[in-house]
Amino acid sequence: MIDAVGNPQSLLVLGGTSDIALAVAEKYASNRPMRIVLAARPSERLEAAAERLRKTGSTVVTVPFDARKAETHDEVIEKAFAEGDIDVTLVAFGVQGDNEKAWTDVETAREIAEVNYVAPVTLGVRLAEKLRKQGHGHLVVMSSPAAERARRSNFVYGSSKAGLDSFYTGLTYALSGSGVKVTVVRPNFVHTKLTEGMKPAPMAQTPDQVADVITDAVRKGKEQVWAPAQMRWVMTVLRHLPRVIFRRLPF
Repeated sequence: MIDAVGNPQSLLVLGGTSDIALAVAEKYASNRPMRIVLAARPSERLEAAAERLRKTGSTVVTVPFDARKAETHDEVIEKAFAEGDIDVTLVAFGVQGDNEKAWTDVETAREIAEVNYVAPVTLGVRLAEKLRKQGHGHLVVMSSPAAERARRSNFVYGSSKAGLDSFYTGLTYALSGSGVKVTVVRPNFVHTKLTEGMKPAPMAQTPDQVADVITDAVRKGKEQVWAPAQMRWVMTVLRHLPRVIFRRLPF
């Protein structure tokens, strides 16, 4: 169970090499050792992430997980919950993709859709069932400001995040009264492996900054948060710009 000051005893990360998720795990584990399950494709990066977290005194196990192999997802969830309840689950995997290739190449578009939308939805259904049965838990999903309004530069990625965002926002309503909380996180540009080589956007964040937002949201039971908080107002303005003006903006 999550204690009175917001510290969980167990954490599941779907996307176990995510820089943001690992920052969250370290932040929690710095308060007290915990049980951590890292689910990701087997790799040296996954093993390095596990070793990094074991240094906190936490018990860390890894579970093979591939977002595009839906037939394995039941097994992944069963293994993650095999040792007991999960207090906090982070749905932290995703791909950015090449937008110009994605809107002209079926396989590239399919990968973005399957990883960023289909897999999070099917896993969300399974996780909601597990968490409802245990009667508690907090589900955190990484969305994006790109989900707010389609832009020429990343509309394929944005469309996948829009679907994810809508589904998990709906779960906040569906799970009301079950003891299970859901938080949708919309971070602005974050300096991670996913964005390496890309030009940083204004108000860019570090994984530690986003981790602070996430842990605060879990502690306070917030259903939706932005990182940084100012992005909420930026996107409110952009969302209401007339189409003829919006399409001329340089992004």
